[in-house]
Amino acid sequence: MIDSLIVDDVIDRALAEDIGFGDLTSELVIPADARAELALKARQDIVVAGIEVAARVFRRHVPECGVELRVKDGDRVSPGAAMGRVEGPARGLLAVERTALNFLQHLSGIATLTAQYAARIAGTRAVLIDTRKTTPGLRALEKHAVQAGGARNHRLRLDDGVLIKDNHISVCGSVRVALERARAGIPVLTRIEVECDTLEQVREALDAGADMILLDNMSLDELRRAVALSGGRVPLEASGGVRLETIRAIAETGVDFISVGRITQSAPAVDIGLDAVIKAK
Repeated sequence: MIDSLIVDDVIDRALAEDIGFGDLTSELVIPADARAELALKARQDIVVAGIEVAARVFRRHVPECGVELRVKDGDRVSPGAAMGRVEGPARGLLAVERTALNFLQHLSGIATLTAQYAARIAGTRAVLIDTRKTTPGLRALEKHAVQAGGARNHRLRLDDGVLIKDNHISVCGSVRVALERARAGIPVLTRIEVECDTLEQVREALDAGADMILLDNMSLDELRRAVALSGGRVPLEASGGVRLETIRAIAETGVDFISVGRITQSAPAVDIGLDAVIKAK
């Protein structure tokens, strides 16, 4: 799903940041001809994301290395599960092991948390989606991890669609004016979503022809009333302060989408080990 040029650019910047002019420790203590084999193992229950990115880190820096992957993105694994191995020149592998793990642990953390949120709304009509609350420079990777966790993506960038938010409305003066201006110049295949803070704004957006409505920080009662007002005319997205303990009740109001910034903004890294394989002599 991710453009390889984007991945390579992110990896190159990460390696330059971490290695600098060289891995001083490895160059001092590891013989130039030494080889190593490293094994990836899960240390907790996780949903995998970024395993191919981690493999690409090793291949990018040590092209001659051998990588064997035993899981793929979207797989659920338990503690102790073998996720893969990498073998090659020891100096090169040790120089990039931290960068590979950083990507894998971070992206798998997003996928794991996403899966937890998605599980809470199983059986409802609501679909879990992400937001633009991502780490600068890592958005494509993080949104890929969201998909691996079982959710769908909202906008990747500002040019992906029209979302008229509260500040746009304030500057334009009203929902209707903002919508009319957007409709006058929008590409014919692009939808317009409007963020509404009140039920009155929901009515205005519906009357003005919004294609989708974002219900921002509304109470459960307000969400139910917005669903009734819409009557299925346009998809409704609930957003704002959604947590694991509240998402089920939000889904049961009848909204179509629930956007959660926490799945990318606040997901903790998972525990994955990358250890040298000691072979018997």
